[in-house]
Amino acid sequence: MRKTGFTLIELLIVIVVLGILAAIVVPQFTDASTDAKTSSLVSNLQTVRSQIQMYKIQHTGALPGDGTASVSDALTKYTDADGALTLVQAPGTGVYGPYLQAIPKNPFNDLATIGEDGTVGDSATGWELNTTTGAFQADDSAAHGAL
Repeated sequence: MRKTGFTLIELLIVIVVLGILAAIVVPQFTDASTDAKTSSLVSNLQTVRSQIQMYKIQHTGALPGDGTASVSDALTKYTDADGALTLVQAPGTGVYGPYLQAIPKNPFNDLATIGEDGTVGDSATGWELNTTTGAFQADDSAAHGAL
């Protein structure tokens, strides 16, 4: 009477082949996750940068945060021509905004806060606005450095 089944060597070969396949496939998932975060980051940067430009046009070249409103408030609430917060927008009253419904989260550090001048790399903000040049960038120091 002959017993049927797999030998130990056959089982070891199958396990080695599965291990090799796993070693090839797993890094692909990691790269896809990073690529998705990078794509989201670029999209968020484009959106916020375009809205900062719109703010500058409507506020005679001033950046968000130049008035009495913070950068976040200036982008997400109504402001007057001087950059002060106001409650209601009425046609023809010189009230502008909001430019964004909410500040987007930075996909690399999950923060939706905007720092000013030199906060990139401190891990306390998601974004930074340079109030001298108007440059807006992400704090993704945990991943690739500031974009």
